Amino acid sequence: MRPSNQSAGHSSQSREPFHFVKKREISKLTGLSGDTLKKYRLSGILCEDIHWIRVNSKVVLYNVPLIMDWLQNINDPQAHHRAIEAYQAMLLSNKKVRRS
Repeated sequence: MRPSNQSAGHSSQSREPFHFVKKREISKLTGLSGDTLKKYRLSGILCEDIHWIRVNSKVVLYNVPLIMDWLQNINDPQAHHRAIEAYQAMLLSNKKVRRS
């Protein structure tokens, strides 16, 4: 689940709607420590099933595009909420099934 090495920064990651990584990788990308990420998860700043998912009792994966958007828009929650809505609209579970 490692992102490809790109000299242009993280721009390709922000275009991938479903890019999840472990704590170590998101810490490298954001500069936030594992303890800070855990604190944000437990306090509800980062929302389960939006910013992060629990795979099992030991594995938590972070949604790279939404975490990066949250950091970019930390002082503009409305802008980040639009990104969350766009992400949720892309989920297959939110797509209407066409029946012929």
